[in-house]
Amino acid sequence: MMIGRLQGKLVVKQPSWIILDIQGVGYEITLPLSVFASLPAVDEPLTLWIHQVIREDANLLYGFARLEDRQLFRELVKVTGIGPKVGIAIMSAMASSALLQAVQNEDLQALTRIPGIGKKTAERLLIDLRDRLKAWQPQQMARLELEDGVEANFATALPVVNPIAEAESALVALGYKLTEASRAIAAVAVQGMDTQDLIRAALKGMAK
Repeated sequence: MMIGRLQGKLVVKQPSWIILDIQGVGYEITLPLSVFASLPAVDEPLTLWIHQVIREDANLLYGFARLEDRQLFRELVKVTGIGPKVGIAIMSAMASSALLQAVQNEDLQALTRIPGIGKKTAERLLIDLRDRLKAWQPQQMARLELEDGVEANFATALPVVNPIAEAESALVALGYKLTEASRAIAAVAVQGMDTQDLIRAALKGMAK
């Protein structure tokens, strides 16, 4: 039986994964940074859409806030050379609406800014996704653009103890070196910014 959605209590959260407790069973779930940055506090309820990968040596779960995000991830991993790890990195570096726009505009430069994505891989992404995403309804595209314009809300999250340290860890998990992450965050950090604001601002600054 494949797992499609999970709802439970968040008991552990790290920059690239969480553990969700459901009736005493802890499910380890890998997340894009966009989802991690919007997580509620530990011990709060959380619901995620799940993509499951069953291998001989592992049973892997990938979590997404929206059904459309999971659908986009599934389209990504169908591309030759793009496995779940790279798919998560892509969706960590770009909002879903931005990725869709890059594909529509054939913006090769935007894709090559993502850590681990070279020119050949970016070209393959543009070619494969351009055809696959034609089947997406205009309503799906419009909803993603609208929702990405404002922050996704899982629950009212409590402030983190050290947002700068969490943001640095998140960028390192994405593939940046610690020195790069620290420098990028220091360049944009303003008092009062939370983890999500820092991650988004740092990624935007590094993309210039």
